[in-house]
Amino acid sequence: MPTILISGAASGLGRAFLDAYSSERTNTVIAIDREHIHLSAHHHAATITSHIVDITDERSINDFTASLSQTPIDLFIHSVGIRGLVPAVENAQPDSVAAAETLHVMDLSTLMHTFQVNSAATFLLVRSLLPNLRQAGAAKVVVMSSRMGSVGHNTTGSAYAYRASKAALNAIIKSFSIDVPEVVFVLCHPGRVESRLVKYKEEGAISAQESVAGLLRLVRSWNQNHSGHFYDRFGEPIVW
Repeated sequence: MPTILISGAASGLGRAFLDAYSSERTNTVIAIDREHIHLSAHHHAATITSHIVDITDERSINDFTASLSQTPIDLFIHSVGIRGLVPAVENAQPDSVAAAETLHVMDLSTLMHTFQVNSAATFLLVRSLLPNLRQAGAAKVVVMSSRMGSVGHNTTGSAYAYRASKAALNAIIKSFSIDVPEVVFVLCHPGRVESRLVKYKEEGAISAQESVAGLLRLVRSWNQNHSGHFYDRFGEPIVW
Protein backbone atom coordinates (compact mmCIF):
# COMPACT_ATOMS: atom_id res chain seq x y z
CA MET A 1 0.00 0.00 0.00
CA PRO A 2 1.99 3.06 -1.21
CA THR A 3 1.83 6.31 0.72
CA ILE A 4 1.57 9.37 -1.50
CA LEU A 5 2.03 12.94 -0.28
CA ILE A 6 0.56 15.72 -2.42
CA SER A 7 1.20 19.41 -1.75
CA GLY A 8 -1.03 22.18 -3.05
CA ALA A 9 -3.88 19.67 -2.95
CA ALA A 10 -6.76 22.11 -2.50
CA SER A 11 -6.84 23.22 -6.14
CA GLY A 12 -5.22 23.10 -9.56
CA LEU A 13 -2.67 20.40 -10.34
CA GLY A 14 -2.46 19.28 -6.73
CA ARG A 15 -6.19 18.69 -6.61
CA ALA A 16 -6.12 16.80 -9.90
CA PHE A 17 -3.33 14.56 -8.55
CA LEU A 18 -5.30 14.08 -5.32
CA ASP A 19 -8.41 13.00 -7.21
CA ALA A 20 -6.41 10.65 -9.44
CA TYR A 21 -4.54 8.87 -6.66
CA SER A 22 -7.58 8.80 -4.38
CA SER A 23 -9.44 6.59 -6.82
CA GLU A 24 -7.16 3.63 -6.02
CA ARG A 25 -8.24 1.66 -2.94
CA THR A 26 -4.68 0.49 -2.21
CA ASN A 27 -3.29 4.02 -1.89
CA THR A 28 -2.78 5.99 1.30
CA VAL A 29 -2.84 9.69 0.41
CA ILE A 30 -1.66 12.58 2.56
CA ALA A 31 -2.86 15.92 1.20
CA ILE A 32 -1.52 19.30 2.32
CA ASP A 33 -2.33 22.89 1.46
CA ARG A 34 -2.44 26.23 3.23
CA GLU A 35 -6.23 26.13 2.69
CA HIS A 36 -8.78 23.59 3.87
CA ILE A 37 -9.00 20.65 1.46
CA HIS A 38 -12.56 19.57 0.77
CA LEU A 39 -12.90 15.80 0.51
CA SER A 40 -15.94 13.87 -0.70
CA ALA A 41 -15.74 10.47 0.93
CA HIS A 42 -18.27 8.85 -1.38
CA HIS A 43 -15.99 8.94 -4.43
CA HIS A 44 -12.61 8.39 -2.79
CA ALA A 45 -11.55 4.76 -2.47
CA ALA A 46 -8.13 5.47 -0.95
CA THR A 47 -7.32 6.22 2.68
CA ILE A 48 -6.92 10.02 2.82
CA THR A 49 -5.78 12.45 5.47
CA SER A 50 -5.44 16.20 5.00
CA HIS A 51 -3.42 18.84 6.81
CA ILE A 52 -3.26 22.63 6.64
CA VAL A 53 0.41 23.49 6.08
CA ASP A 54 1.91 26.85 5.13
CA ILE A 55 5.18 25.89 3.45
CA THR A 56 6.49 29.46 3.77
CA ASP A 57 6.36 29.02 7.57
CA GLU A 58 9.15 26.78 8.87
CA ARG A 59 7.25 26.09 12.10
CA SER A 60 4.23 24.92 10.12
CA ILE A 61 6.45 22.58 8.11
CA ASN A 62 8.13 21.22 11.24
CA ASP A 63 4.80 20.64 12.99
CA PHE A 64 3.54 18.73 9.98
CA THR A 65 6.60 16.53 9.57
CA ALA A 66 6.59 15.81 13.31
CA SER A 67 3.02 14.53 12.94
CA LEU A 68 4.20 12.08 10.28
CA SER A 69 6.51 10.43 12.81
CA GLN A 70 7.88 7.24 11.23
CA THR A 71 5.55 7.23 8.21
CA PRO A 72 7.42 6.21 5.03
CA ILE A 73 6.53 8.29 1.98
CA ASP A 74 6.79 6.42 -1.31
CA LEU A 75 5.85 9.31 -3.61
CA PHE A 76 5.81 13.05 -3.06
CA ILE A 77 4.11 15.22 -5.67
CA HIS A 78 4.99 18.88 -5.06
CA SER A 79 2.71 21.30 -6.87
CA VAL A 80 2.84 24.51 -4.84
CA GLY A 81 3.81 27.66 -6.71
CA ILE A 82 2.93 31.24 -7.57
CA ARG A 83 3.32 33.19 -10.81
CA GLY A 84 5.24 36.18 -9.47
CA LEU A 85 3.07 39.00 -10.80
CA VAL A 86 3.20 42.52 -9.34
CA PRO A 87 -0.14 42.69 -7.46
CA ALA A 88 -1.05 46.30 -8.22
CA VAL A 89 -0.48 45.82 -11.95
CA GLU A 90 -2.27 42.46 -12.05
CA ASN A 91 -5.29 43.96 -10.27
CA ALA A 92 -5.36 46.90 -12.68
CA GLN A 93 -4.93 44.70 -15.79
CA PRO A 94 -6.22 41.21 -14.84
CA ASP A 95 -6.46 40.16 -18.49
CA SER A 96 -2.75 40.81 -19.18
CA VAL A 97 -0.29 38.54 -17.39
CA ALA A 98 2.59 40.02 -19.40
CA ALA A 99 1.94 43.53 -18.11
CA ALA A 100 2.43 42.43 -14.49
CA GLU A 101 5.90 40.88 -14.88
CA THR A 102 7.90 43.23 -17.12
CA LEU A 103 11.29 44.79 -16.53
CA HIS A 104 9.77 48.15 -15.69
CA VAL A 105 7.08 47.06 -13.22
CA MET A 106 8.90 44.29 -11.33
CA ASP A 107 9.63 45.17 -7.71
CA LEU A 108 11.61 43.73 -4.81
CA SER A 109 8.66 42.52 -2.76
CA THR A 110 7.29 40.51 -5.69
CA LEU A 111 10.70 39.03 -6.44
CA MET A 112 11.35 38.04 -2.83
CA HIS A 113 7.90 36.58 -2.19
CA THR A 114 8.08 34.53 -5.40
CA PHE A 115 11.49 33.16 -4.42
CA GLN A 116 10.17 32.39 -0.94
CA VAL A 117 7.26 30.29 -2.23
CA ASN A 118 8.71 28.70 -5.36
CA SER A 119 12.29 28.12 -4.21
CA ALA A 120 13.12 28.50 -0.50
CA ALA A 121 9.92 26.94 0.82
CA THR A 122 10.35 23.95 -1.47
CA PHE A 123 13.87 23.42 -0.14
CA LEU A 124 12.68 23.52 3.47
CA LEU A 125 9.75 21.18 2.84
CA VAL A 126 11.73 18.58 0.91
CA ARG A 127 14.59 18.63 3.42
CA SER A 128 12.18 18.10 6.30
CA LEU A 129 10.65 15.09 4.52
CA LEU A 130 13.95 13.30 3.83
CA PRO A 131 13.67 10.94 6.83
CA ASN A 132 10.24 9.79 5.62
CA LEU A 133 11.41 9.44 2.03
CA ARG A 134 14.46 7.44 3.08
CA GLN A 135 12.30 5.11 5.14
CA ALA A 136 10.33 4.15 2.04
CA GLY A 137 13.36 2.52 0.46
CA ALA A 138 12.71 3.56 -3.13
CA ALA A 139 10.97 6.91 -2.81
CA LYS A 140 10.26 9.32 -5.62
CA VAL A 141 9.83 13.12 -5.56
CA VAL A 142 8.19 14.75 -8.57
CA VAL A 143 8.26 18.55 -8.55
CA MET A 144 6.06 20.69 -10.77
CA SER A 145 8.44 23.20 -12.32
CA SER A 146 8.06 25.23 -15.52
CA ARG A 147 9.74 25.47 -18.89
CA MET A 148 10.03 29.18 -18.03
CA GLY A 149 12.66 28.18 -15.49
CA SER A 150 14.91 27.00 -18.32
CA VAL A 151 17.63 29.54 -19.07
CA GLY A 152 18.33 27.90 -22.42
CA HIS A 153 14.67 28.13 -23.41
CA ASN A 154 14.32 31.83 -22.57
CA THR A 155 14.02 33.61 -25.90
CA THR A 156 11.39 36.22 -24.98
CA GLY A 157 12.63 37.73 -21.70
CA SER A 158 10.42 39.31 -19.01
CA ALA A 159 8.69 37.22 -16.27
CA TYR A 160 11.59 38.05 -13.97
CA ALA A 161 10.26 36.68 -10.69
CA TYR A 162 8.74 33.52 -12.13
CA ARG A 163 11.63 32.59 -14.42
CA ALA A 164 14.30 33.20 -11.79
CA SER A 165 12.44 31.44 -8.97
CA LYS A 166 11.78 28.39 -11.13
CA ALA A 167 15.42 28.30 -12.27
CA ALA A 168 16.40 28.39 -8.59
CA LEU A 169 13.91 25.61 -7.87
CA ASN A 170 15.48 23.51 -10.62
CA ALA A 171 18.94 24.04 -9.15
CA ILE A 172 17.73 23.07 -5.68
CA ILE A 173 16.11 19.84 -6.84
CA LYS A 174 19.15 18.97 -8.96
CA SER A 175 21.33 19.29 -5.84
CA PHE A 176 18.93 17.09 -3.86
CA SER A 177 19.30 14.41 -6.55
CA ILE A 178 23.08 14.44 -6.02
CA ASP A 179 23.12 14.75 -2.22
CA VAL A 180 20.34 12.18 -1.66
CA PRO A 181 20.97 9.59 -4.39
CA GLU A 182 18.76 6.95 -2.77
CA VAL A 183 15.68 9.07 -3.59
CA VAL A 184 14.55 9.80 -7.17
CA PHE A 185 14.04 13.52 -7.85
CA VAL A 186 12.38 14.58 -11.11
CA LEU A 187 11.41 18.05 -12.34
CA CYS A 188 8.40 18.33 -14.60
CA HIS A 189 6.84 21.03 -16.75
CA PRO A 190 3.12 20.15 -16.66
CA GLY A 191 2.19 22.40 -19.58
CA ARG A 192 0.35 25.71 -19.54
CA VAL A 193 -2.34 24.77 -17.08
CA GLU A 194 -5.48 26.68 -16.19
CA SER A 195 -5.16 27.46 -12.49
CA ARG A 196 -5.40 30.18 -9.88
CA LEU A 197 -1.84 31.33 -10.63
CA VAL A 198 -3.39 34.02 -12.81
CA LYS A 199 -6.77 35.75 -12.77
CA TYR A 200 -7.97 34.56 -16.16
CA LYS A 201 -7.54 31.60 -18.50
CA GLU A 202 -4.48 32.08 -20.67
CA GLU A 203 -4.71 31.27 -24.36
CA GLY A 204 -3.85 27.64 -25.00
CA ALA A 205 -4.12 26.64 -21.34
CA ILE A 206 -5.23 23.08 -20.65
CA SER A 207 -7.12 21.83 -17.62
CA ALA A 208 -5.29 20.42 -14.63
CA GLN A 209 -7.12 17.14 -15.19
CA GLU A 210 -5.82 16.86 -18.76
CA SER A 211 -2.27 17.58 -17.65
CA VAL A 212 -2.34 15.07 -14.79
CA ALA A 213 -3.97 12.36 -16.91
CA GLY A 214 -0.89 12.41 -19.13
CA LEU A 215 1.58 12.74 -16.28
CA LEU A 216 0.45 9.71 -14.27
CA ARG A 217 2.11 7.27 -16.66
CA LEU A 218 5.34 9.25 -16.56
CA VAL A 219 5.34 9.44 -12.76
CA ARG A 220 5.01 5.65 -12.63
CA SER A 221 7.85 5.14 -15.12
CA TRP A 222 10.42 7.59 -13.77
CA ASN A 223 13.23 5.86 -11.85
CA GLN A 224 16.88 6.32 -10.84
CA ASN A 225 17.84 6.79 -14.50
CA HIS A 226 15.67 9.92 -14.60
CA SER A 227 16.72 11.42 -11.27
CA GLY A 228 18.05 14.96 -11.51
CA HIS A 229 16.48 15.54 -14.93
CA PHE A 230 13.88 17.98 -16.25
CA TYR A 231 11.03 16.85 -18.52
CA ASP A 232 7.93 18.22 -20.18
CA ARG A 233 4.50 16.65 -19.82
CA PHE A 234 5.19 14.31 -22.73
CA GLY A 235 8.40 12.99 -21.15
CA GLU A 236 10.74 14.95 -23.44
CA PRO A 237 13.86 16.45 -21.81
CA ILE A 238 13.99 20.22 -21.30
CA VAL A 239 17.28 22.11 -21.65
CA TRP A 240 18.51 23.71 -18.44
